[in-house]
Amino acid sequence: MGPKSADRGREVRQRLLEAAAELIAERGWGAVSTRMVAERADVGAGLVHYHFASVQVLLSAAAVGVMREVGASLEPLLERADTPAEALELLLTSLDRYTGDDAVSVLFAETYLAATRDPELRGQVAEVLAEFSARLGGWLADHGVAEAGTTAAVVGSAIDGLMMQRALHPGLTADAVLPVLARLVETPGGAG
Repeated sequence: MGPKSADRGREVRQRLLEAAAELIAERGWGAVSTRMVAERADVGAGLVHYHFASVQVLLSAAAVGVMREVGASLEPLLERADTPAEALELLLTSLDRYTGDDAVSVLFAETYLAATRDPELRGQVAEVLAEFSARLGGWLADHGVAEAGTTAAVVGSAIDGLMMQRALHPGLTADAVLPVLARLVETPGGAG
């Protein structure tokens, strides 16, 4: 396989991942078929199985990829923050773009549900969550937050929950939630 073939292969693989992510959000995890993904990506169905062992492997790769992208998009916010309270405010404000019924929120919900039935996917999702929690926990520890690892896990869970419940509770915006969650990141002396 030459360089141009490898580039085409990467492009097809990326189109399949993007198509799968879109379809998970639009149709639901269990309704996505090889044919649907191939049509959306504008490739032959055989290429789906050339690049991925099964449609489930493709769906998992697509969903976990989106989850990693969302986690990575939060990291620069930590770099901008000077205090734990400011970091929390930036993280929560960034979530206000998710309405709960947007494609990313639905993809997260579908992925969590699918992970309850697929141990391999559950492990991949747990790894993404653990990576974010470790980064956040390290940052919180560096900024004097007590029990930084546990605090990071609780904050991460709260962020996930807020993202997934936004469609049911549109009022759970950063402005409404920040005063409650800010207490989690208070540092000794109340400097937050």
